[in-house]
Amino acid sequence: MLLSCIADDLTGATDLCVNLAREGLSVIQVNGVPSAAIDIPAADALVVALKSRTISAEDAVAQALAAHAWLAARGGTRFYFKYCSTFDSTAQGNIGPVTEALQQALHARVVPATPAYPRNQRTVYRGHLFVGDLLLSDTGMRTHPLTPMTDANLVRLLAAQTRGAVGLVAAEALDAGPDAVRARLAALAAEGKRHAIVDAIRDEHLTTAGLAFSDLPLTTGGAGLGVGIARALRGQAGAGSGVWARPAVPPRMAWLSGSCSDATRRQVAAANANCTGLRLDPMALAADPGLASRIAADAVARSGDVPVLVYATAAPAEVAAAQAALGAARAATVVEDAFRGIAGALAAAGVGAFVVAGGETAGAVVEALGVRALAIGPEIAPGVPWTRALGERPLWLALKSGNFGGDDFFARASATL
Repeated sequence: MLLSCIADDLTGATDLCVNLAREGLSVIQVNGVPSAAIDIPAADALVVALKSRTISAEDAVAQALAAHAWLAARGGTRFYFKYCSTFDSTAQGNIGPVTEALQQALHARVVPATPAYPRNQRTVYRGHLFVGDLLLSDTGMRTHPLTPMTDANLVRLLAAQTRGAVGLVAAEALDAGPDAVRARLAALAAEGKRHAIVDAIRDEHLTTAGLAFSDLPLTTGGAGLGVGIARALRGQAGAGSGVWARPAVPPRMAWLSGSCSDATRRQVAAANANCTGLRLDPMALAADPGLASRIAADAVARSGDVPVLVYATAAPAEVAAAQAALGAARAATVVEDAFRGIAGALAAAGVGAFVVAGGETAGAVVEALGVRALAIGPEIAPGVPWTRALGERPLWLALKSGNFGGDDFFARASATL
């Protein structure tokens, strides 16, 4: 095993997986902290997908350390902690606390960190995160219901979450090459820094960073930096060929969307133009305990040659109203519970493929379907692959981070499979 990865949500994990696979590594994704007995095929990279982005920092650390122990027992020595390209977190964590727990377990010195992904319009310059031409704090992430991002300065953001001091590896070091990046890390260590935000405004910067960091025990970042590390390691690839396979017969399909990102709202609107979607309203779900079961039955009745769409996707004002009425945690819980029941009912009725938008929703669906491990298949859109569940039950899943994909994503996903 060349690379051991821990991701803080499922869609982010598949984002990383498809990048590693595209660069020539065989990749298996495991959902949740694995049991010691789980049977996983050999692969160049193992990615453990947690659901730890928005839980308490204490619980996130515990899950990450459990994943680290499992990977280390399988021979993992080179670790990558993957989080979102928009650095989704709060002032308390969980990026900083998890990084420092892994840092201690691996006896790592300065830990590099960058969510940059220029291919997907995420860049870091002078430590500030941009989405396209906008600072992160000027995008729709400012009103994210769980992790509102109101500061684009990553040095400041990470410092608020860590005990160790945070420095910067500026773009000039990346321009100068891997040796200059290593020298900058050494200089930061000499200054007493424990973390380093890494600039990247071009894909070539991530390639340079990957070469510079490929022998470190711990690196953190988004899926983009994973590309750089995979490129540095692919000459050693060959631990397994992967176990991806397309369905022999096109399966019945469901489109499930819990993300409320700008991109997903456009995608749901486009999908609704071609089918009649079923909407999950958190306030209605909370008021009527039987509503989710009735929607599940309706979804089963509608599933067939045309994919059935079930969505909780809504505009920021609607999300805010539901959170004000129910509380943010309760509003999220009733929707996730509904998706669990709906996914289970659809699978029991013979639906064999699921396109799922949103990290929290993906976690709920994968849990409901009992999927423990995924083989990585073809890319639908940048950062989003089709995957096949490893196990006796034939299931195919596309797990999409909220902001990824074009307006026609759902239809494109169906066509790709």
